[in-house]
Amino acid sequence: MRTARPLVTVVRAGRQSYAAGLRLQQELAKQNVSQYSEFRNFLLLLEHNPVYTIGLRTKGYTIEDEERLRKLGADFYRTDRGGLITFHGPGQLVAYPIINLRQFTPSIRWYVGTLERTVIETCRQMGISNATTTKDTGIWVDDRKICAIGVHGSRYVTTHGIGLNCCTDLKWFEHIVPCGIEGKGVTSLTEQLGRHTSIAEATEALLGSFAKIFECCVRSETQARVTN
Repeated sequence: MRTARPLVTVVRAGRQSYAAGLRLQQELAKQNVSQYSEFRNFLLLLEHNPVYTIGLRTKGYTIEDEERLRKLGADFYRTDRGGLITFHGPGQLVAYPIINLRQFTPSIRWYVGTLERTVIETCRQMGISNATTTKDTGIWVDDRKICAIGVHGSRYVTTHGIGLNCCTDLKWFEHIVPCGIEGKGVTSLTEQLGRHTSIAEATEALLGSFAKIFECCVRSETQARVTN
């Protein structure tokens, strides 16, 4: 049982390409994991330029499909996260927890469940009381996904994370089957609340929820300070 709350450093990285965000994740995760008590945990918050990403379980996306999506003005990446195809872009809050689970609970199953509860609590704080999990991945409001979840774990260190639609242009999702789930749609905080909901507003709710559900302390630091 934990005796002290782990410290998580919050890095607000702003808008970046997917490639730049991936490099930053890799840089922050590259630590001596054998000394788990000395691992520095991070919560990387950013917003991506338009990009479609596919996970380890995605099959059937050909080079022709990739070129079709690129012609829309988006990048395309094959990743090592879980989950299927999704979209990241302006108006979506992307959060990448880079934490050593041995400072929390050493279980990927626990981690995913805790991440889900964090997003549900965030939505609740924003005024959406019916956000929930289903048999499909992600967080849903009725039959529409409001937040995608796709994580990767290696030696109890996590990367990748969530994409919460705040004021995202949902038309980007019309060109794919989001997360490979037929017959269901996507939604956003803006659509559900009936007003413009910014990433900045959602960020404050997410940080409070993250600290509460993960039972940790959060402290903000600039990207320059943590990468130099």
